[in-house]
Amino acid sequence: MRIAISTDGDFVSAHFGRCPSFTIIEIENGKVISKEVVDNPGHHPGFLPRFLHQRGVRYIIAGGMGQRAEGLFAQAGIQTIMGVSGSIDEVIDKIIKGTLKGGESLCRPGSGKGYGVDKTECEHPEEENQ
Repeated sequence: MRIAISTDGDFVSAHFGRCPSFTIIEIENGKVISKEVVDNPGHHPGFLPRFLHQRGVRYIIAGGMGQRAEGLFAQAGIQTIMGVSGSIDEVIDKIIKGTLKGGESLCRPGSGKGYGVDKTECEHPEEENQ
């Protein structure tokens, strides 16, 4: 099973499309057999689902993503798990133990500043409380 985790440093990125990189892990028989960090090749509608699918990814984990992106991942046969936060190592440990729980996407419809390829920010609930 290959899983991509939207990554920002050592942590799950709040928004998959703007993350600096993806941590791609492969798990067999409850053990991580490979782990690689791949730079985000760019955010263009529909590109990332194809990019990750070509690498055998079947699950994407992120803090959040928009509804359109979720639909594109579904079309590519990749299941989305949103509302996840914490360190990459903690998330991997939870995956192996079967205790990882997704939740509501941290991204809300229309919450971004601008749309399309040039969109650079997405307002997440925790950002509004700061």
